[in-house]
Amino acid sequence: MAGMAADTLNYSAIDPDGAFAWISVHHIIQALIFLIIMLIITKFTSIRFGFGWGDWRKGIRWVGIFSLFFVSYVVVSIIIVLMAGTFQAFPYPLETRNIVGQLGFQLMLSGPSEELIFRAFAITMLTLLIKGRFRDGPLSHACIIAAIIFSLAHVSFTVTPFSVSYNGFQLLYAFGLGLAYGACYEQTNSVYYPMLMHSISNVVAVGVSVGAGFWLS
Repeated sequence: MAGMAADTLNYSAIDPDGAFAWISVHHIIQALIFLIIMLIITKFTSIRFGFGWGDWRKGIRWVGIFSLFFVSYVVVSIIIVLMAGTFQAFPYPLETRNIVGQLGFQLMLSGPSEELIFRAFAITMLTLLIKGRFRDGPLSHACIIAAIIFSLAHVSFTVTPFSVSYNGFQLLYAFGLGLAYGACYEQTNSVYYPMLMHSISNVVAVGVSVGAGFWLS
């Protein structure tokens, strides 16, 4: 639904290279859809979706430790990629408008929109149906299933003609991040900290890649 709605607009005036406008509109619409659904559910039931700061001490710790590890991972990864000569060029020119638009999307929309869906909504609703934790550990079965769904959301497909494409590493990468975001959501009882983690990870990954792109050019 969000994709079809985003397709109805013309972005050529503000985003001729397709770097950020369509995906921004898409994420705003999908967030609004799920937000309305969750507000209706909270009005008529006792179900809550983590709209509060919860255990803020744990939340700050989660965001800080995650950010430290993720920045280290990205820096090491980009060094390896550059040394191996396998860096993939951006699908759009690295111009100010594209960079600012893409980083703005990653900071303001990617985390909030996707965490509403894959953590606040998915984990909360799955927990109603699926109880227990994996091997009695820190991860619930609902968290793991939500991470799998989050990973599969990174599969691209078309209907006419029908085709499916995916990157195996990206699916594993998304699954691992989904587990981290989900564990944070469950331990803090707040969706705000996973939102911060998600946005930080995307901004860092894109920002470092932009820097590498400039360096190679």
